[in-house]
Amino acid sequence: MNPNAKPATIRDVAKRAGVAPITVSRALNKSGYVSDEVRIRVEQAAAELEFVPNMLARSLRSHKTNTLALIVTDITNPFWTTVARGVEDVANASGYQVVFCNTDENEEKQAQYLSMLLRRRVDGILLVPASSTGDAVRLLLAKQMRVVVLDRRVRGCTVDVVRGASTDGARQLTRHLLELGHRRIAILSGPKHVSVSEERVMGYMQALKQMGVDIDTRLVVHGQFSVSGGYIMTQALLTQSALEVTAIFAANNFIAIGVLRALREFALRVPEDISVVVFDDLPETYTWEPFLTVAAQPAYELGKEATALLLQRIKEPADYEIQEIVLPTELIVRNSTRSVGQIV
Repeated sequence: MNPNAKPATIRDVAKRAGVAPITVSRALNKSGYVSDEVRIRVEQAAAELEFVPNMLARSLRSHKTNTLALIVTDITNPFWTTVARGVEDVANASGYQVVFCNTDENEEKQAQYLSMLLRRRVDGILLVPASSTGDAVRLLLAKQMRVVVLDRRVRGCTVDVVRGASTDGARQLTRHLLELGHRRIAILSGPKHVSVSEERVMGYMQALKQMGVDIDTRLVVHGQFSVSGGYIMTQALLTQSALEVTAIFAANNFIAIGVLRALREFALRVPEDISVVVFDDLPETYTWEPFLTVAAQPAYELGKEATALLLQRIKEPADYEIQEIVLPTELIVRNSTRSVGQIV
């Protein structure tokens, strides 16, 4: 086809196929009755003319774009890439495409993405909020956007949420260390304003209280849910020799990578010198072997459940009961922990 030629229109296809434009629309959109003979003739004419339907005009008429958005905090984290795969599989099976956005836990960047997505008229948004304030969710609800919050909770908002059992998983990990005899357990968590950061610290504290162990607030450290965050927090922790830490609880998998790097620099072996547990698992490509004891979340199922719920809201926009779906974590004990009596 001549690149300078005008694109074919639906009227051009109708003229070549010898039918009315409305018949072309019905045949190509598979809406309304069209005989097989006419449908084949229309499809052949469209192919010969290299006709491309105007998807924007179609979406404006139907008020649908068949597009969803997934906004996460760090797409490089294998947890979120697995969630994204679950989202994409369910969305594609229902005829939807997915736009992926990465905020780096930055509220300004999040606001820019939300503005863009509202302009693009996506049908729904799966949001991992950069903070628990609820501002982003309130904006979307005010714009009548269908939204499901992933992984985290937001304050003062009535909205669907699909998340993992952060408090329970953290309690299991801490209890595992306590049962091994550890009493000087540090927890390295994310920003205080993020709900999962607070929940994992809460689970840690609950386990200590249940076992009658005093809480030393110096062992509760907040930073960033990142490799550099884990590295910085571990360095700061280990330079305080008076703390006598025997175990570290990394509140997410990227923090754990930073912890391991810092421990190597201090010539501390895991688990011979110090035990380490992690919330969220890490694929083998991130460690030389799957040796970390973890509370594993069902990341793929999290993405599937959230997308299915969002599609249900899009298809059934009438009043409905808000849901909070909490998926259980699994404690997987490997080789990164040992009893205090075995520490050499």
